[in-house]
Amino acid sequence: MLIGELSRRTGVSARSLRYYEAQGLLSAGRGANGYRAYAEEAVVTVTQIRALLRAGLTTEVIAQVLPCARGEGPVFDWCAELREILGGELAGMDDRIEALRLNRGALAELLTKP
Repeated sequence: MLIGELSRRTGVSARSLRYYEAQGLLSAGRGANGYRAYAEEAVVTVTQIRALLRAGLTTEVIAQVLPCARGEGPVFDWCAELREILGGELAGMDDRIEALRLNRGALAELLTKP
């Protein structure tokens, strides 16, 4: 399928699809006319990418975990390395949340001073 059809079927812009391809998350062949040609399973891959982005993962991390993803959910074929990667991402998010909580407290304190 061409990029326009993949865009329509997934609700993802053609620009984003080209970005995913540049990041190594999505692959496309080239037709005789030079246009990108995506396989049918690209719809599921794009759905997986979007779900992983919503979970706060970077494209670099997604590139590592995407090979273990199955279905649109996605569901994972779990292995120790995958759990370690995602666990590390979760711990990093917790650290950033705590830092923001401390920043918020400091800012709120500044607002209470005359």
